[in-house]
Amino acid sequence: MRHVLTTACPLDCPDTCSLAVTVDDGRIVGVDADTSPTANPFTQGFICQKVKHHAKRVYAPERVLTPLIRTGPKGSGQFRTASWDEAEMMTAARLGAAIAEHGVRSVVPYLYSSSGGVLANALTPMLFERLGCPDVEHTICASTVGAAWHQVFGSMLSADPNDLDHAGLIVVWGANPQASNSHLVPLLTAATKRGAQLVVIDPRRTAVSARADLHLAIRPGTDVVLAYAAARWLRHHGHVATEFLAAHTSGSDAFLDAAEEWTIERAAEVCGVPAVDIEAFATMLVTDAPALMRLGYGLERNRNGGAGCVGALGLWLVAGHFGRRGSGVIGSTSGGAPLDNDALWPQGIQRQARVTMNMNDVGLALNGELDGWPQTSVLFVQGANPAVTAMDQAMMLRGLASNAVFTVVHEQVMTDTAMYADVILPATTHFEVADLARSYGSFSLLAVDPVIGRVGESRSNDEVASGLARALGFAAQEFDPDPSRLLALMRTDGSSDSLPLRRAPGATVQFIDTRPGFGDGSTRARLLDPASEMPLPRFRPVPVSGSPTGLTLLTPATSRTINSMFAEFGPPNAVVSMSPSDAAARGVVDGDRVRVFNDLGELVVQASVDGSVRAGVVSIPKGLWRRHFDNAFTANVLIPREINDLGAGACFNDAIVDIEKSTLTDRS
Repeated sequence: MRHVLTTACPLDCPDTCSLAVTVDDGRIVGVDADTSPTANPFTQGFICQKVKHHAKRVYAPERVLTPLIRTGPKGSGQFRTASWDEAEMMTAARLGAAIAEHGVRSVVPYLYSSSGGVLANALTPMLFERLGCPDVEHTICASTVGAAWHQVFGSMLSADPNDLDHAGLIVVWGANPQASNSHLVPLLTAATKRGAQLVVIDPRRTAVSARADLHLAIRPGTDVVLAYAAARWLRHHGHVATEFLAAHTSGSDAFLDAAEEWTIERAAEVCGVPAVDIEAFATMLVTDAPALMRLGYGLERNRNGGAGCVGALGLWLVAGHFGRRGSGVIGSTSGGAPLDNDALWPQGIQRQARVTMNMNDVGLALNGELDGWPQTSVLFVQGANPAVTAMDQAMMLRGLASNAVFTVVHEQVMTDTAMYADVILPATTHFEVADLARSYGSFSLLAVDPVIGRVGESRSNDEVASGLARALGFAAQEFDPDPSRLLALMRTDGSSDSLPLRRAPGATVQFIDTRPGFGDGSTRARLLDPASEMPLPRFRPVPVSGSPTGLTLLTPATSRTINSMFAEFGPPNAVVSMSPSDAAARGVVDGDRVRVFNDLGELVVQASVDGSVRAGVVSIPKGLWRRHFDNAFTANVLIPREINDLGAGACFNDAIVDIEKSTLTDRS
């Protein structure tokens, strides 16, 4: 019988949509937006195409239906089926043996869980903490933006995206909402139709920048220079919000003094945009209308990521764009959710200090090359596909292929990482389990209700952690995976309700309804933090190639995937986008096969010559799998294993490549 059930989407996307799922005889036959009165209003009656086709993953030929144990060489895809008891006992035995023989630092839990909700990060992290294993920090994405926010604002909440309707100036800095925050686009459209000015700061020409009043296509890594130049212009033209700074901030004089070296002219040379455009941007900041900035994650993906993020936030403070509806900075809204993961920790069990590992160093650890660390003995991967998402892909693949590493992968489908596993455990999709979706793009908290039964023998993250915990000798009640128990512990408001709109409209005005807050009791925003690894933003020259023809490679998200999810059936085009001038200088025309290379590796792909990137910049889409390229590498083979200046974030946009026409023919 056909019927429609409602649930929510917990995937790694800001929007957290309410879903209406059509089920026929226990099988999903359609996914669309929930338009009922209880739906998240931010969904606005539509969902993205990839989630509309999510059933293709649920019932994919690559779906892992039973536990599997490797029988052939790593990477060969040769496995046999196994029972859950066999797979659990084998995994628990290898974990116990590794810890006993080589210590807790020989076990690396690589946990990301971008395909699940709040509970996807509940019991598995607790299990590895109980074991004393390293805390592998999520430095691959959002680490630096988060560190910058906490350095400047502490616990202050994001501005409410719904307040765009009250803004007279909107700056979208380092974000492409069309690709990864699509429900923000109608709000931007409505605001500009109402008369709001729109500025987009992005090296690429995107659908949002095409409709902007001003598009600043700066060179990657120069965001801090732009921020300082605009702040300096405000200072020299008497437009600094001195009263606001005196009342609500500390360190403003030091910030403005640091900006003094960045004249408009010098900034134009470094950023690669006309001086008149930088001055136009600074002039637009002098407005009596409320002004909102949407701070994206594009700023963080280079060596100056922290400086760029702190610089942009500092500029907004210098301009004084806070204190009324339609003003402030839109960042992650997840801080507004009444949830506390620490409440899951069993009472009476003391928490021990743990060592941390940068997620960007896992490839080194797998190869036994991480200074001060033993050779990794066991790698446990859950909700991640590092074979195609990690920097320095060749190193990561060498580590995954190492017979010294026993690898367990808990996954929904046969990913590139799963191909290297010794044990694969079948994972549920969010259509099969109860969970909670915490939005980071609106103030919403939504129930994720199962709409179908389990596909195959799949188990949730918490069920896997519970089974392993029992096998390792922990008390069963401490790792009880019942969702209602876990959510009751985590909720800090004493409620179990799903509240689509956690905060009333207009009730999240920064410096009025929510204020900066720090551990020392201070409530002033900090433009200078002497205790930080980066007290003030500082520009470090962007990397250059040994060749004068070097190009900066970007690997941006697209609307086709979430990280690498969905690329198995709906990948973006595997092309390198080039500006007409860069293509002409290399004798490349649209559609040519070209070699993209640097000292780390190379790809042969088709060139797309268009106006989507500025001169000196090229881009290859994020999220593609190895099968989409001739030599079984992705763009990540070209990305150096470097970290940035705040929060040890990944520098995906610091890759410098050369491009030349290829003599190889298309593999098709």
